[in-house]
Amino acid sequence: MSDAHDGLDPADRPLPARSLALFGLQHVLVMAAAPITAVFLVSKALGFPDAVAVSLTSATFLACGLGTILQSFGPAGFGARLPFIMVPGGAPIAIFLAIGQQTNVRTASGAVIITAVFYLIALPVFRRIIRFFPPIVVGTMLLLVSINLIKIYGGTITGKTGAPGFADPVDVMLALGTIALTMIFARIFSGTLQRLAVMLGLVAGSIIAFNLGRMSLSSVMAGPVIAVPQLFPFGMPIFDLAASIPLIVFSIVSMAEATGQTVATVEMVGRRGRAEDIAPSTIRGDALASLIGGLFGTSLIVTSGENIGIVRATNIKSRYVTATAGLILVLIALFAPIGRLAAALPGPVVGGTAVIVFAIIGVIGIDILRRVDLRTHGPMFTLAAALAMGLLPIVVPGVYSQFPQWSQMVLNNGLAAGTITAVIVNAVFQHTGSIEAGLINEGKVEGQARGTAE
Repeated sequence: MSDAHDGLDPADRPLPARSLALFGLQHVLVMAAAPITAVFLVSKALGFPDAVAVSLTSATFLACGLGTILQSFGPAGFGARLPFIMVPGGAPIAIFLAIGQQTNVRTASGAVIITAVFYLIALPVFRRIIRFFPPIVVGTMLLLVSINLIKIYGGTITGKTGAPGFADPVDVMLALGTIALTMIFARIFSGTLQRLAVMLGLVAGSIIAFNLGRMSLSSVMAGPVIAVPQLFPFGMPIFDLAASIPLIVFSIVSMAEATGQTVATVEMVGRRGRAEDIAPSTIRGDALASLIGGLFGTSLIVTSGENIGIVRATNIKSRYVTATAGLILVLIALFAPIGRLAAALPGPVVGGTAVIVFAIIGVIGIDILRRVDLRTHGPMFTLAAALAMGLLPIVVPGVYSQFPQWSQMVLNNGLAAGTITAVIVNAVFQHTGSIEAGLINEGKVEGQARGTAE
């Protein structure tokens, strides 16, 4: 697969500076909506002031940039030396928010750091752990992620119940219009522009909001131009192992997704060597990038599945392109107006964008569940029990409010409660031999697409 003239794998081949800048910028454009949307939603849900939101935007871009450079160059086995882009994952954001709302943001930051360390501890026994996460579990988890996120971020469209202006028809129409425009762009465009449909929908919705007087840009250029992210922006993290369980559970699925994405990318770029031997480096890169993010107050930072489509579409396989994208992300992190622009985005527009993005996570979960024979006794009861435990705290808030505080950490988190239930019930049926259909072997689980984490 290497070039006959230079003996290099396509992933190792440098490109002219102009090409690096152009293709690197393309990667940034495709992923930029993820950190901006993530910070906006976290800031609104946890009530951060604009100054904190600006700082967190800078920190998120910095963690994504450093993580991307790490995955591209892979020093000391931390990073796959493949063209990977790092983003804040959608599911981790939901879990981070749930922990922050149940406890406080310092505990949520501590959970991120604990989980980053867990990646490294669990990696040697990863293959033994992953067998407890077959498609019935992963699909259920993603479905619950979608429902939980839509419930949380639907509030950015309507505002708080009972507050002045709750469910303002103009705000609701802005959100619905943003969703509609995103669908239109996804339909009329193809290639790279089609993959930018979410960002284009966000931009178009913001333009409409600006013209309606629902968005002000007066603060974007106010203040300093250079921003330096702050370590521990919420104070010293609180390390609560019980509160961290939901993120730790997710990290096991994330390791499987990282393995699948590594296999797909190795095949696509023609990297020599076994993908299974490269995957641990990808996971270590995710761990270190997430640790960096945790120190700066972000959620987990994970490799993005979107870049696989870009590499396939452009046939540009060089990891130096993504390294350049990482450098661009670091420069963006230091440019304060970007953070202030993110803080200025209208809630209904970002909420509309988030709702459609997170609904897609549910679609991915349904697609995974479609591969399971739900007519079989075991899978049917596994899914039913997981949905019951997962949906109960989502649709009936406070149902466990009289339970001990330590148990509420898991029970009140629908995603954690549902996923853990799916793992336990599936294991019981599998152990007793009552469930065979719908379970796949370890290798296939590891091949799940990385996009489920975004």
